[in-house]
Amino acid sequence: MTQAISLRKRLIKTSMLSSIVAGLLALLLLVGISIYHTMKVQDQIMDEVADMLLKSDLSQISGSQLDELSDEFDIQYQLVNGQQLLTDSTESATDEIDTEKKHVAQKRMITDLQNGYDIVWIDQRLQRSYQATDDDSKLTVNMLQPLSVRFKDLTQSFFTYLAVLLGLWTVQWGVLHFSVKKQFKSIQQLSNEIAGKNAQDLSIIQQPQPEFQELQPMVNQLNQMLTRLDQALSNEQRFTADASHELRSPLSAIQMRLQVLKRKYQDLPELQPYLDNIQQDVHRGTQVLENLLLLARLDPSNDSELAKTWLDLEAITQEVLQTLASQLREKQIQLHIENEQVKVYGNEELLFICIRNLIDNAIRYTPPQGNIYIHLGYLNNWEVFEIENDGEGIPPDILKHLGERFYRALGTKTQGSGLGLSICKKVAELHRGQMHIKASEHGGLKVSLYLH
Repeated sequence: MTQAISLRKRLIKTSMLSSIVAGLLALLLLVGISIYHTMKVQDQIMDEVADMLLKSDLSQISGSQLDELSDEFDIQYQLVNGQQLLTDSTESATDEIDTEKKHVAQKRMITDLQNGYDIVWIDQRLQRSYQATDDDSKLTVNMLQPLSVRFKDLTQSFFTYLAVLLGLWTVQWGVLHFSVKKQFKSIQQLSNEIAGKNAQDLSIIQQPQPEFQELQPMVNQLNQMLTRLDQALSNEQRFTADASHELRSPLSAIQMRLQVLKRKYQDLPELQPYLDNIQQDVHRGTQVLENLLLLARLDPSNDSELAKTWLDLEAITQEVLQTLASQLREKQIQLHIENEQVKVYGNEELLFICIRNLIDNAIRYTPPQGNIYIHLGYLNNWEVFEIENDGEGIPPDILKHLGERFYRALGTKTQGSGLGLSICKKVAELHRGQMHIKASEHGGLKVSLYLH
């Protein structure tokens, strides 16, 4: 699975890369222009110095004047007539080399330089050479200037400009990060609004202001999907409620006729087991319809619409246990209750139904003479109702489906509708809570109800 891409980071990265590329291109262009301009100016200076040496009367120019001229432009020069050296700069070679090496360097300048401008490797460094000859006097000027001297100021300017660029890029990154993050707040608001949608709120999504044209098609499609989903859920709830109402009357009529038949044929004992089985099936069907009607009533509900008050969870639990006392006695089940006097803010009717379903479910799936453990308490600001029972263990593939509507494990002999845990889960959600299901250490099932 490929890793998700951050659009915000990509925008910042793309903007920064384009800015860096543009800055580097501008830097290269500036360096190129500066190199061309520097070479041209320095070449003109060498040409003017050469003209001055060729045209001037050396007898009228003092040695100090020539030295100042050489030092001013960092130029080494020789004025020769044929093979005779007339004069040269006192710095015709580097300061570090001795007189013998200086003489060798001077001879090389006389013999190796080409007429005009050139770039040569002398004294282990690149230098700009210039040779000019006066046709009238037959005098020749040889000149050298290290390229490092020419580009010294240019190098400083280059690093200054680069430092300015780095500073600007840093400022730009900060501005981009702030502005893009600010613009993405609208997308985050839209994401939060979409995430907040649920079965109780399928209203259309409104784009945050200012609206983004690029997001409008997606928002329109989401709104159309929400509208269709709202209609589908409404149709499902209406069908469930209508079908349950329509089936309730026939089942009630069948129940009454079964009672009449049992009284009429009470003198036929062999017929009674069949009538009892039919009556149990009808009773189970009636329970399924009642649960469906309850779910149809709960599905569109919103927790803000429920009538709530402060309730004693122990009192509700004891009331449920009284209604189920006969089943507990019949299976000789032992109850183990831990109570911390839990107060919960909720709907009394729904919490009674939820706890009744949980305890009834535990009774039916606990073996005779087994144990049921109930714990009432608090955990991290949650009001907790936990129930677990003895059993033979629950396979993980069955455990993960518990709580789904109409789900019943294959081979289960205990009667039920497969809706009890679904109702409990819905009641927990309406109380802004959660229901967790897992295997109990006692071998059966452990259901934890967390309420706010």
